[in-house]
Amino acid sequence: MKNKIYKSLALLLLSGLGLTSISSCNDTYIEEVKNLGAFDTSNYFANEEQSFSALVGVYDIMRKYAGGFENTVTFYNAASDDFYAGGGSSTDGAGIQGFSSFTINQQTIPLSYWKDFYQGIARANLVINRVPNANMGEAQKIRFIAEAKTLRALYYFELLRMFKNIPLILEPIKASEDFYNIPQANPNSVYTQIEGDLLAAIPNLPMTVSGVDRGRITQGNAKAILGKIYLYDNKKTEAAVQFADVNGTPGQTSQYGYKLLANFNDLWKVDNKFTTESILEVMHTNAGSSDWGFWGQGNDEGNSICIMVGMRSYTLKASTPNNDAPDLVSGWAFNPVTDDLFNFMQGDPRLGASILNAKKLVQENKITYSPAYRDSGYFLNKYMPKTADKTNLPGPVELNFRQNYIAIRLADTYLMEAEALNGTGARAQALLDAVRARVGLASVQVSMQAIKDERRREFIGEGQRFFDLVRWGDAPAKLGSRGFIAGKNEILPIPYNELISTAIKQNPNY
Repeated sequence: MKNKIYKSLALLLLSGLGLTSISSCNDTYIEEVKNLGAFDTSNYFANEEQSFSALVGVYDIMRKYAGGFENTVTFYNAASDDFYAGGGSSTDGAGIQGFSSFTINQQTIPLSYWKDFYQGIARANLVINRVPNANMGEAQKIRFIAEAKTLRALYYFELLRMFKNIPLILEPIKASEDFYNIPQANPNSVYTQIEGDLLAAIPNLPMTVSGVDRGRITQGNAKAILGKIYLYDNKKTEAAVQFADVNGTPGQTSQYGYKLLANFNDLWKVDNKFTTESILEVMHTNAGSSDWGFWGQGNDEGNSICIMVGMRSYTLKASTPNNDAPDLVSGWAFNPVTDDLFNFMQGDPRLGASILNAKKLVQENKITYSPAYRDSGYFLNKYMPKTADKTNLPGPVELNFRQNYIAIRLADTYLMEAEALNGTGARAQALLDAVRARVGLASVQVSMQAIKDERRREFIGEGQRFFDLVRWGDAPAKLGSRGFIAGKNEILPIPYNELISTAIKQNPNY
């Protein structure tokens, strides 16, 4: 049913900030649909079914993390010290290549990083604005609005981390309004708004969900999101409070049912979805039969990280006796792992699950593959495209991997709480110990450096490292050799199309 809802709303919920989706159209057409998404909603949101359909459209944007070529995970991996952009050549994806070398500019930044999250915000604004007048139960109205506010806060947070200087839009944009002169807001004002929205939404969300509701927002999800936003807003005391409520006693089951998995490797089993460790999880499926004609346009439902990080021309050597190398689908060789990360991970039990040592498999005459751009011989194993996981439904194999993406998991909130506690005290020590004990590692003295090191080991390839380095102020030292410039590359340039004849100003030094 969910896939059917996505497709039925494809036209109805076209929304975003203006011209980004139609920049190639003629001038007459642009003028006619200047406020894309400013449609007549008087006949929609009439009842619970329509309201829920619209709410599903808000959730849809979460697939930006792992869906399409311009997914945020491989993009931000490429800009960290743990990965290169990779791919077929130095021109394979101007955006990801430019970000990896910090030569990205307003022309090469993909439009979708701005447009897609604003599309989600526009959809959320419609739900928040229209659901109160729908013919449905009051309790469901309250829950739908709370979910929409939580998702809107999440999307604004992603835009803040990416661009910092962004417009704050809280109402549907009408066709009669002056879209071009919506100014950027003070980032502090955006943080204040989304923090307040989450505080208001949390009491109206369910404690837990089950069955077909898995993946919908709960109190635990929203508190984890709020804690993360507080941490990035440098409100560590407030962040620690939210995380403590989510985490409960380190190593035990929290009030929301969260608990670390006993086996780290189980997190990356394709059909091991919505485990006790998962807090915010993005659903991917092959049931939508995603195809090239709409890949990356919001209606595809596969996880694109998988094919992007796979090795090119991968072949198992059938002539090698007892060949235990993995059976993989050939991929596109993005995000090869740096030697620095591989060396850093030596002796860590998470190494095998996180990094595939293709160099060793070649030396053992077990596989062959075609080295691509910036090949290191090491590849991201968490999302490696396995032959056993190929789709058995219509649609290209490359676009229909069904592995979910976990945007926030319990190990993450443990370490973020320890960071919010400034890496000191018994509570921070217990949180760090729990993450290490899960993989059989002994306790080490808690400190900010110990937390930084643990985050690097735990979240390899999950799209977090770059943001961590920026948050800690470590990016210039770690990424300077790549071309990172302090005061500039902490955030992205705003796409040129968003600047044309608008009040929006480019970010500093771009």
